Amino acid sequence: MGQMVEGQETRAERFKRIAEHRTNEIIKKLSLLGNCSNKSAYEYTEQEVSRIFTAIEKELRQARARFTFNRRKMFKL
Repeated sequence: MGQMVEGQETRAERFKRIAEHRTNEIIKKLSLLGNCSNKSAYEYTEQEVSRIFTAIEKELRQARARFTFNRRKMFKL
């Protein structure tokens, strides 16, 4: 489990490194998106805001689902 060859990182270490980087990038992008809320610089409708966050929430749910360790459901009548 998680063996490391000399000079190489383990799968767990690689996961942590990549996941941390990607998570921080997403947080930065969300912060930038939040800057669009400045009404003195931008004009938008509640419907547009709703569409933005609906799309983000959908992708977030799908990404989280990929991390869920589900057993295969057996077919039953």
